[in-house]
Amino acid sequence: MGLSKYSVTQLQSKLEQQQITSREIVESYLQKIEQSNNNAFITVTADLALQMADESDQRRKEGRLLSSWDGIPIAIKDNISTDGIKTTAASKMLADYIPPYDATVVSKIKAAGLPIIGKTNMDEFGMGSSNETSAFGRTLNPVDPTRVPGGSSGGSAAAVAGSEVPWSIGSDTGGSIRQPAAFCGVVGLKPTYGRVSRYGLFAYAPSLDHIGPITKDVQSAAALLQIIAGSDYYDATVAKQPVPDYTQALQVDVTNLKLGLAKEYFAGLNSEIKSAIMQAINVLASAGAEVTEISLPMADYVNDCCLLLSCAEASSSLARFDGVRYGLRVTGTDSVEMFKNTRAAGFGPEVKRRILLGTHLLSAANYQKYYAQAQKVRTLIIQDFAKAFAKVDVIVAPTTPTTAFEFGSKIDPQEMYKSDFYTMAANLTGIPAISLPCGTDTQNLPIGIQLMGKHFSEETLLRTAYTLQELNSKQVKNND
Repeated sequence: MGLSKYSVTQLQSKLEQQQITSREIVESYLQKIEQSNNNAFITVTADLALQMADESDQRRKEGRLLSSWDGIPIAIKDNISTDGIKTTAASKMLADYIPPYDATVVSKIKAAGLPIIGKTNMDEFGMGSSNETSAFGRTLNPVDPTRVPGGSSGGSAAAVAGSEVPWSIGSDTGGSIRQPAAFCGVVGLKPTYGRVSRYGLFAYAPSLDHIGPITKDVQSAAALLQIIAGSDYYDATVAKQPVPDYTQALQVDVTNLKLGLAKEYFAGLNSEIKSAIMQAINVLASAGAEVTEISLPMADYVNDCCLLLSCAEASSSLARFDGVRYGLRVTGTDSVEMFKNTRAAGFGPEVKRRILLGTHLLSAANYQKYYAQAQKVRTLIIQDFAKAFAKVDVIVAPTTPTTAFEFGSKIDPQEMYKSDFYTMAANLTGIPAISLPCGTDTQNLPIGIQLMGKHFSEETLLRTAYTLQELNSKQVKNND
């Protein structure tokens, strides 16, 4: 397994003590990727990663490190622009597209000295919950290769879970960081809307899209959020407020922290998942947290609302892929036929389905009936959470209604959409949410617990998640 068995913090320590070099770390992960058959990567940038590693090692010798994490490699989801590196969004439409610029998060990652080891597989344009819609083949779950890794950031989660990279960047529109993190048994954090720049992220639904970290532990999530968070001239939706030191929030302390349990989230919940969640809540309660039952009356409307709004926005966002400016072009007898042929050949079935639905919703006949109503429902959902956070600090919920399901088991799109039942609300409201492992089911598949907080309360979420992680780890050691 080599160096790939170590956490980000352990790798940092070994680099500081000069026990290893960045090149050795990158070589170890490249070897792991080569040996893997998970198909977690669409593009592996071996030469670039080794070059960046050598530059990091030289900086370390000269005492001019760019950050505490200088030299630790990272993977980027393939819908995030990388200058000079093929970026496909897992679609035939962009199969050969090489961007001329870096997304802001990529610029920040480079500024921190992290070698980029590759671009990870995903559901096409972020549309899916299983990584089965990728034009480059499905990614396998490292825990059980017969099961999906989740989506749409399935490649990012599988790469971390399979020790092919120590940490990665994903994007989340309705749960696309947290759901695959839960399925693969790793940590996934969706920050507050506006905490991390979306500049350079291929837009799916701009009012719902977020960029965030997928890591092996909470410490790494805090460190990576520290790197990528902050204001950005190129994104007017980014908050200008200062970024706190998230790593300082990592304390085992939940004394008097108020945890809210929404009764709507536990009614009819899978018994094994419910048991694992309740055990985790009991751990936090025994450490001093206060548990309160709350209600989110609009919970049953979240999925439909998020789906309607995301498809409507996708219809607009993906209109730019027309065969004229960049990406795939399929010729026709005239411009209209070329446009039709290009989109017919370039987009997969799920993307076409969502574009068609979104276009239908935005038509003059349906705008008020569906889209405008969905926006009103979104407001009610936001009010629901505001009322809940007037009583509690953190809302605790499952991340997913089931553990990782088998490939091909959710052919019905409606069944697939239900995979994001517990995660979509955080995108509609823009609040931060984190998923972390909290046990396994009888088939030894990971179970994820989700913590949601008030806007810009990442410090509280990270402290709560870290406390749970450390107490669970201590309990496991004691049992051993």
